[in-house]
Amino acid sequence: MTSGPLARPLKPLTQIYITASKLLYRYMPKGLYTRALLIILAPIAILQSVLVSVFMDRHYDLVSQRMSEAVVREVASMVFVLENFPRDLAETKLESLGGVLNLSASLMPLEPLPPPTPKPYFDVIDRGLSRAISEQIGKPFWIDTVGRSSYVEIRIQLKDAILRVFARRSQTFASNSHIFLVWMFSTSLVLVIIAMVFLRNQIRPIIRLANAAEGFGKGRPVEEFRPSGAREVRRAALAFIEMRRRIERQIEQRTTMLAGVSHDLRTILTRLRLQVALFKQTPEAEAMRKDVDEMSHMLEDYLAFARGDGDEAVQVTDMALMLEELEEEAEISGTNLRASFTGAPEVALRRLAIKRCLANLASNAAKFGKQVEVTGTFANGWLTITIDDDGPGIPAEAREDAFRAFHRLDTARNQDLSGSGLGLSIARDIARSHGGDIYLEDSPLGGLRARLRIPG
Repeated sequence: MTSGPLARPLKPLTQIYITASKLLYRYMPKGLYTRALLIILAPIAILQSVLVSVFMDRHYDLVSQRMSEAVVREVASMVFVLENFPRDLAETKLESLGGVLNLSASLMPLEPLPPPTPKPYFDVIDRGLSRAISEQIGKPFWIDTVGRSSYVEIRIQLKDAILRVFARRSQTFASNSHIFLVWMFSTSLVLVIIAMVFLRNQIRPIIRLANAAEGFGKGRPVEEFRPSGAREVRRAALAFIEMRRRIERQIEQRTTMLAGVSHDLRTILTRLRLQVALFKQTPEAEAMRKDVDEMSHMLEDYLAFARGDGDEAVQVTDMALMLEELEEEAEISGTNLRASFTGAPEVALRRLAIKRCLANLASNAAKFGKQVEVTGTFANGWLTITIDDDGPGIPAEAREDAFRAFHRLDTARNQDLSGSGLGLSIARDIARSHGGDIYLEDSPLGGLRARLRIPG
């Protein structure tokens, strides 16, 4: 990309284009159906606006002007007869001329013309008649295009009388123009309705595919999904189904392998526990028992981390009751934990997995703090649970590392406490398997806040 004298004049245009793009993105609809419908409606609206504008300017105004000029020419012929023939003969000819021209004409005594009446803003008849009378007759006149709905009254001031003429409004303007507009708009409306029906049928398979992918990402069963729609949408749906099968097959194979590994390792640990139980009560034997218990606990954590919780079914769970159970369990273990929940308590999720996630977060907070507060809320389709502690916390730059598997922080945490370093990793995996995540923040209590947020 070059820069120089040629690029400088284009810089304002580029800035205008970027600004317009941002405004369009901000105010344009975000849904695919509304955007596709807008792509159809916008050209139709622009085309109809141009057609109506051209029709009104070129056809309606022109035809109405020609019709007004024709009526004025007929009135001018009456004025010519009255000014160039004797009065008796002129009145006789005026009656016969009015019948031939389909006009009602009469003479009135000479008197001042009435004051001009208020005119509508878009009065094509008044404007056309006034211009034609001024050009063709050139005498003082008064017209009324509003007083009588079906007729137009024209008064022409002569030397010794007032010529009064009534003409039908249909003689002075194109009265059938609305038929064109009615047909144009009604046809467009029918076409738009047909387009909306077909467009909705084309977008429905895309919506079903998006819902299936979202449900699978949250760990919910997707059983009734079938490929449908256009060829490209069917290809995407088939690719999604095949991807889902591969993932499920991989999870099943890994679960089977871990079940065998778990069985073998638990057998060895059971034998070790029995052998240690036969030892005499000595400090060395007690230390070995603690080591075996810690190995058993670490093995369970490793297997839980590797196995995941994807095999559990989604069920409607009372989160307020779950937080009460968490508070009771903490009280039994001697932890100072307070829990509260606001909003609708029933949420669709994997109950055991979420309880394990909250237990890991609460136990992690209890290890490093003396006071733990758990607050839950469900609003706008999102379940949010925060776990606050008054411990030493974690520096902001090290919070993401705390989620790494088998990673233990060297600072701000007590290394004398036992653990496998998988508590936060397992908790985040559970949150992400529900389509959410866990965020570490500063706590109002002075320690660390873990915020769990998943869609309900």
